Amino acid sequence: MISRFLLAAGLAVLMVISGFGSYLYLGTRQSKLATPPQKPIAASPRAQAYVLPGTLYLAQSGALYSLSAGRFHQLTPEDGWMQPYLYPDGSSLLAVKRSGYHSDVFSLSRFGAVQAQLTNNAAGPRSYDTADNHWSFYPRLTPDMRTLFMSYDEPKYGFDVNMSVWSMPVGGNIRQARLWTYSNDYTGGDVEPIPLSNGAVLYTKYDYGDPPDNKLIAQLWITTRAGTYGRALTSINDDCLEPALSPNGRELAMICTHEKQISHLVIAPFDGANIGPLQEVITDQLVAQPTWAPDGSGIAYLAPAEANGPFQLWFLRKDAYHPPVPTPMPSPTPTPGTHLERSPRPVLYYPPVVVKPIQVTSFLGFDASSPLAWSN
Repeated sequence: MISRFLLAAGLAVLMVISGFGSYLYLGTRQSKLATPPQKPIAASPRAQAYVLPGTLYLAQSGALYSLSAGRFHQLTPEDGWMQPYLYPDGSSLLAVKRSGYHSDVFSLSRFGAVQAQLTNNAAGPRSYDTADNHWSFYPRLTPDMRTLFMSYDEPKYGFDVNMSVWSMPVGGNIRQARLWTYSNDYTGGDVEPIPLSNGAVLYTKYDYGDPPDNKLIAQLWITTRAGTYGRALTSINDDCLEPALSPNGRELAMICTHEKQISHLVIAPFDGANIGPLQEVITDQLVAQPTWAPDGSGIAYLAPAEANGPFQLWFLRKDAYHPPVPTPMPSPTPTPGTHLERSPRPVLYYPPVVVKPIQVTSFLGFDASSPLAWSN
């Protein structure tokens, strides 16, 4: 499915090199680049036309960048860096660094300096089996910052690999880790975990849908304890993934494909255990990695600016999905012979609220498999 290319930018190379079943799915989400994208800092010192609040962290071509006050700054070299995540207290970043055979989670300063390596997934010096390497993706911290959640490639059998959600004490090692979810074989597994304040974990589960098509689909799931089966929050038909929790914890943003070659931006109320009705916000773009502004002013996301183009940064103001209460306008002057003339009381007209997404960047090409991080 063409819609599946949203997760590929960072993992397509990994799929080719490793051949892991996990990346056969992720690798199909590729954007066809007509021309090589520019580096974000190539436009400096010219600021972006639209200035977002706070600091946004993104990945492109194996490097991490920050966007603040309309200007990009390169934080790391182009050396396999991806998937930045902001500590709950805003003090530091988590990020993934991948090589051809493994990936690890690191703690970085907000300026990109390595503070600590939190996993050690490379095979030992005495191992000659590449299957002894491991992969960690989508790192997240619990609100108290004591526990690291991530997608990790265990259990596995040789090169038959599915990611599952694991937790590990910060400062500990994988021998102290706990398996939280059981992924389905040959699907890509369970990814994008979000530890919640109530102790539960929200994540994306990949599986095969109903016959006769048996398409590979995604659902948002939740589990409350390590090793339990969990339950689905979205339907198979909605095919939803890439969840992002709002700053107040009461809403989720996600993308849903409805098992088609599309990718809609969707939001829904969330009470920590259940999702309310899905509200489709953007249906005419190929949306990836929605991320809430920390001040609640809107949602940033990635999407091509043109068909088959690289992914650019966009911003959708809050008014688009939570419009203000409309102000009544005076009714128009009745025209003789119309129903307005015969109306027993004045008719109030409300001006329509049309809020379009704002394209923040051009000619760049961000990693659509890498979530964004946003600080005040």
